[in-house]
Amino acid sequence: MATTTNITTTYAGESAGKYISAALLSGNTIANGGLTIRPNVKFKEVVKRLELDGIVKDGTCDFSDTSTLTLTERILEPKELQVNLELCKKDFRSDWDAIQMGYSAFDNLPSSFQDYLISYVASKVAQKNELNIWQGVDANEGEFDGFEAILGADADIPAAQKIAGTTVTASNVIEELGKVVDQIPSALYGREDLHIYVSQNVFRAYKRSLGGFAANGVGANGFMAQGNNQDVNVLYFDGVKIFMANGLSANTMVASTKDNVWFGTSLLSDSQEVKILDMENLDGSQNVRIVMRFTAGVQYGVISDFVLYGIA
Repeated sequence: MATTTNITTTYAGESAGKYISAALLSGNTIANGGLTIRPNVKFKEVVKRLELDGIVKDGTCDFSDTSTLTLTERILEPKELQVNLELCKKDFRSDWDAIQMGYSAFDNLPSSFQDYLISYVASKVAQKNELNIWQGVDANEGEFDGFEAILGADADIPAAQKIAGTTVTASNVIEELGKVVDQIPSALYGREDLHIYVSQNVFRAYKRSLGGFAANGVGANGFMAQGNNQDVNVLYFDGVKIFMANGLSANTMVASTKDNVWFGTSLLSDSQEVKILDMENLDGSQNVRIVMRFTAGVQYGVISDFVLYGIA
């Protein structure tokens, strides 16, 4: 009988950070640089913003105040989340050589199996985190309030910058994108970090529209006269970068600058751990448990620097 190998491992500190990073930072929005990341938020972070108005006035012989200073703040408070997962080694035998797993009915754990499990789990956590960033609702298990919830609830957004949405298709996407661009505040237009965050179906529709709609001004043969043979992954509309955010609900768009949207986490704190527990020697089962703890949350700066499309 082959010797049964029991692996019970705790990753902490730097090693834990690697796996937590894979889980939290490999979602589409963060991985592609769509948000400002604010790490090491142990409990909550108060972000202060200073604004001045009327700073320049006509000159006089006297000193007189020339502006009103307004100091506002936003609270970024990541929510504590966890993964308690139990996987059966039997379900993964087809992915590993029999020699690696051992000939005995009591499977050995290959040295790389624990990394495989964490990689698999991290990809699932990343997918969920991407959805949470945009569609999350704090009242739901395993979620925090995402941008759709907190932006949609802010009554201070100028009415013209909250646009009713419709089903976006290749035939109307240029018109709908134009509605968003038309409402972008002039102080933001032209900034390098200005994005229109769009759902995946809007991004697809826009790319397809580049294949040729003469009435929309791109010509019957499409962009670069390539028809539907488009392989353009960095898209712009009227000079504004289009950012595909996989977590956004279908037929929605958000325009703002990167420095106005934040993702907070205690990613670099020492308290995070990733544990892999082989339960065989404890209860005789073929189960492996993975335990992770982390925090995550989003917040924004100035609501008047947003244009929302299709977000109630």
